[in-house]
Amino acid sequence: MEQTHHEETFTRILRQTALAAWLAGASTLAGAHGDVVPQAVDVSTLKALGEDWLVTNPYRGDPEAIRIGDSAFNQNCARCHGLGAVSGGIAPDLRFLPLEDEGDEIFMQRIRHGASRDGRVFMPPFEGILPQEGMWAIRAWLESVHED
Repeated sequence: MEQTHHEETFTRILRQTALAAWLAGASTLAGAHGDVVPQAVDVSTLKALGEDWLVTNPYRGDPEAIRIGDSAFNQNCARCHGLGAVSGGIAPDLRFLPLEDEGDEIFMQRIRHGASRDGRVFMPPFEGILPQEGMWAIRAWLESVHED
């Protein structure tokens, strides 16, 4: 059975509309993990750490650092690592990072330099965006929600 000119036009429009809707949805999903603006972290109430990068967390157990780290995590990390650091599968669940020195090294390497494979960015680098104090505050908060 042959379609009329109007039926062919209608079918073509439906296909184009479906394709446009699919592409719009796909681009929204693709952008959900990236292209976000890092949020500033107010660290004015924490002890300044200076220019040299520390290798262990100077704020471990510090209630003020934990408070700041909670807010900084929610603003900069939760979109991928999940609220409360409970990952929904997009990025690692940070509640299981090792504690103390080993965990500090892993954490600072990743937050400072990010992660990419085959030219794809899985996590942006935060060095030059967040101050060292903000990074260590996030680490202090992560330790406060740590799970074995």
